[in-house]
Formats: sequence, C-alpha cells, structure tokens
Amino acid sequence: MQNVIDVQNAQKRSDRAPGRWSLPVAAAVNGVGTGMYIPFTLVFFHYVTGLSFTVVGTVLTVTGLVGLAALPAAGAAVDRYGAKPVQYVLYGVRVAGFALYPLAHSLAAFAAVALVTAAADRAFPAVQQSLIGEVARGADRDRLQAATRALQNGGNGAGALLASLVIAFAGPTGYTWAAWGNALSFAVAALLLRPLKPLRAAAAPARRRAGYRLVLADRPFLVVTGANFLNALSYSALSVLFPLFLLEWLHAPAALTGSAFTVNTVLCALAGVYVGSRVRRAGARRTRPAALGGTLFSAAFAAQIVLGTVRPASGAVLGVALGAVVVVYTLGELIHSPAAEVLAVSAAPEEARGRYMAAYQISWSLAKAVAPSLFTVLFAADGRLPWAVLIVTSTVAAALLIRVEHRLPADAVRPVPVTVARGDAPASTGHSVAA
Repeated sequence: MQNVIDVQNAQKRSDRAPGRWSLPVAAAVNGVGTGMYIPFTLVFFHYVTGLSFTVVGTVLTVTGLVGLAALPAAGAAVDRYGAKPVQYVLYGVRVAGFALYPLAHSLAAFAAVALVTAAADRAFPAVQQSLIGEVARGADRDRLQAATRALQNGGNGAGALLASLVIAFAGPTGYTWAAWGNALSFAVAALLLRPLKPLRAAAAPARRRAGYRLVLADRPFLVVTGANFLNALSYSALSVLFPLFLLEWLHAPAALTGSAFTVNTVLCALAGVYVGSRVRRAGARRTRPAALGGTLFSAAFAAQIVLGTVRPASGAVLGVALGAVVVVYTLGELIHSPAAEVLAVSAAPEEARGRYMAAYQISWSLAKAVAPSLFTVLFAADGRLPWAVLIVTSTVAAALLIRVEHRLPADAVRPVPVTVARGDAPASTGHSVAA
C-alpha cells in the first residue's frame, strides 16, 4: 500500500511544474491590460493617437490580418527555444507597443506600432497554450487551463472597470494613462512568470523534424482545428452579433448589452474553476464536454430565434429572457473552452507543440476576422438568420469532435495515468490512439 501511495505522490509531483501558480496569476494581470482597451478599441486608439476613427479602424483591420503571419514563426520558435522565452519576447513587444502608442501621432508611426503589437497579440494565445502543455500533464492541464481562463476573465473585467474610472476622472487624457497602465500590466505579468519552470520532456520515440508538414499531415488534429473554427464563430457572437441583434432587431435598451457582457464576465470568472472541476469529476472524454458546449451554444442561439420571432413588448420579460440566454451561452463556454483547449494541447506531439498551437490559433483568428462581415451580411437579410447559421456551425462542430475522438491520441482524449516504477522517474505513456 505504501508503494502505491509513493507512486501516486510521485506522479502528482511529476505532473506539476515548480511555480505553476504564477501562470494563472500572470494571466489575471495580463487580462487587466487587455481589458483596459478591448471594450472600446476604436475610441481608445483614436484618443491615444489623435487619428480619425476611419483611419484607426482601417489600420487595425489590416495590421490584424497581416499580424497572422507571425503565428507560424512563433510556433517554430516555441519548438526550438521553449514557450517561456518566446512568451517573454511577446510581453516585451506588447510593453513597448503600448508605451509607444501615445507617441505615434502620424499614420506611418501608428501603423508600424500597430503591426508589431498585433503580431504579438495574435501569437500570444498559441504560445500560452504551449506553455500550459510544458508545465502540466494529464488532468492537471485541465485544472490549470480552467484556473488560467477564469482569472484572465476576472482580469479583463477589472481592466475594463479600471480604464473606465481613469477615463471618467481624467477625460481624454485618461486614454494615454490607460495605454501606459496597459504596458505596465504586461511588464508585471512577465515578471510573475519567473518562478515557473517547465517540466522535463518525457521520453518519446524519435521523430524526423518535418516543420509544418507534420501538422498538415495530421488529419485528426486538422479536424479538431476545423471544429474550433466553427465554434470560434459562436464565441464572436457575444461581442459582434448580440449587440446588433438587441439594438436593431429587438429594439432593446442599450443597457442590456452591457449587462450581457457583465453577466458573461462575472460567470466566467467566478464559475470557471467550479464548472471545470465538475466536468473532470464526471470522467468524460475531453471531446464530449467540448461537444456539449457546442450543443449549449446551439440551444442559446435557438432561443434567440424564438425571441426574434416573438419580440416581447415587455422590457422586464425581454430582460429576463436575454439573461437566461446569456447564462446558457456562458455555461456552454465554460464547459467547451477548457476541454477543447486542453484537447488541442494534448493532441500535439511535444517536439512540435508550438507549431500545432500556432495552426490551432489561426482558426480563432480567422473566425474573428470573418465573423463581423458574415454576421452583418446575414443580418441584413433577416435578423434571425445569423443565429440559424450558428446553430448549424455549432452542431457540425460537435459532430466532428465526437466522430474524430477515436483517431486522436488516447491521452489527449482522456488523461492516461503515468506509470511510475519504484525508485524511477515517472514515464510517459506516449501518444497511443484512442480506442
């Protein structure tokens, strides 16, 4: 019995990197910085740079798309140098970018700073996911992912509130202070990562280096990435489609839009870890909660179609109904996100994890780029049509995840216990295919 306990304790220690607490804490501080400008991006950069809204919007769109080109390079750098050093570089670029924004009054200067900063912003999530893969294994990845996401959401809300207070008291000058505060938050987040030490790579069969050819040849992973693109459209709905639907189709008070964001942010921050733990205790394969999350998205979108058809005249009834829709949508997000993200991290071979996460992140970025134009075109035909399309995309994504699960590595679909011999270091179970 003592031998079994020793093995279990050794396994727990082997699955947890020193200083792992610093990752969710750093994510919370990083969230504060992101939250200080995301809710009012156009206004933020208009006041910080002095350029017109049209110019700012055009520059941000173009640089955001061009910034996607940094993802492959970031993925390759992670595979060569490790995720933590690359994370430091990205933090440094973001610190410099937001520190320089208030000084970039010309179009050329703003475009240059925006391009470099956008490249760092686009690459950051992929590198962070790779870092989670380096500092945790098995079910501990799910716990770390849930904690990191919950604290980051809390940081986003705190950052938005902090920026609002600064702007309220300082006026337009507050945007400059918010930009510098943002740079400071990124610097602090980088410092917080110092105690974090990645786990030693487990022994794995030698594999010929193949760069992104290895990713493109991994069809099960490409299916997971394609399913994520479809689900990422659902994530964009809250910020892009929801306000448009409320104001232009339901003719609801504008305050309801802000309330929806508040409910979503608070639930993600407070319930993220709890919901994640309940999903883990259920022992489900990671593909199943990821698919369930997509199904809950579909249910919320179907409710929007009903609301769009009935169009309640009572403001109270509409408010309660929309609140219920947001709760169902957020529950879908809380169930889907940790499972889907850890599924992708765990499905990637260690020696190419950076490239795999870069490819996976492209699905998020493309969805964010496509969503505004897709939603507005569909909305122009009928306000309920975008929701109908999202029901289809969410359902297809759920079906793809269930269908591909038997072709993914077994320890990616469901954490496989690490086998430890007495007196030996823990050994990896390897990447066997799920039965």
